[in-house]
Amino acid sequence: MSGTTLVVVEHDRGTIAPATLEALTAARSLGGSLEALSIGTAADGLTTELADYGVSVVHQVHDDQLADYGPEAWGEVVAQAVRSLSPAIVLATGTDRGNEVLAQAAARLDLPFSANCTEFRPGDRFEMTRVRWGGSLLEDASLTADVKLVTLAHHTVEAVPSDSPGAAATTALTVTLDPSLARSMVKGRVEREAGVTLSTAPVVVGGGRGVGSADGFAPLDALADALGGVVGCSRAVTNNGWRSHTSQVGQTGTRIAPDVYFACGISGAIQHWVGAMASKNIIAINTDRDANMVTKAGYAVIGDLHQVVPAITEEIRRRRG
Repeated sequence: MSGTTLVVVEHDRGTIAPATLEALTAARSLGGSLEALSIGTAADGLTTELADYGVSVVHQVHDDQLADYGPEAWGEVVAQAVRSLSPAIVLATGTDRGNEVLAQAAARLDLPFSANCTEFRPGDRFEMTRVRWGGSLLEDASLTADVKLVTLAHHTVEAVPSDSPGAAATTALTVTLDPSLARSMVKGRVEREAGVTLSTAPVVVGGGRGVGSADGFAPLDALADALGGVVGCSRAVTNNGWRSHTSQVGQTGTRIAPDVYFACGISGAIQHWVGAMASKNIIAINTDRDANMVTKAGYAVIGDLHQVVPAITEEIRRRRG
């Protein structure tokens, strides 16, 4: 497909989101030139990374209202960038933030928007496959519009630098933002413990209703600690108050893509599966051999997690001496 693909760079105070690198990797398959839109001065230092992924031009937007993230302001920036640059495609991350920004832009531009795509097939008609109904089905669709607004579902493409790095030449893009757009923006943060996060951990040990209580997570914490991983949980666990929502894996929680996911006492409702299905290997531990998570897992242990999990941890420690 000819024309320019403009990738919206998701970042947090200048730290690029891994999902942006996935979006840039996918964008290279669309043909035409690859350009990026960076919002806020904090993103100015990302040009080297963007060049590594094939970006030829970086359009930098500076404004006092863009000191931190705000969905309305970012959406208006994207809308004005489309009017100024006339790209063929605008591609953003399929994260909560990426979908929110492109939805804002689509409303302002009165254009259709296709979210959470897993594959693009450019040609005479711009066709795509996208996740629908919480991940329970994949839909093939086509998008007809002068400018295609799409997001890439997180963890569906492995981020790979370009064989031919781009120049990432910078150019200032001037926008005009109404002060009212600042009514919804990040004003502060609560720093969490440093280290690997649920979304980036190579190993996740997840617990569901079968764990039985908040205290029942102690063996899962021990296994995660032995493997350098992080503990996650299902929605049933957060509903019961055993763990905080920040630990929830699922459609309304965090989507994970670890090398190994231990699903302990988790039935595997579709909402949880959406969050865990990008895991490279899933080991289900459950007494119910017919549980959805057991049938979908690559490996399964049919047994009591309170016996199985400590045994795994003990064996790991024994082999490591």
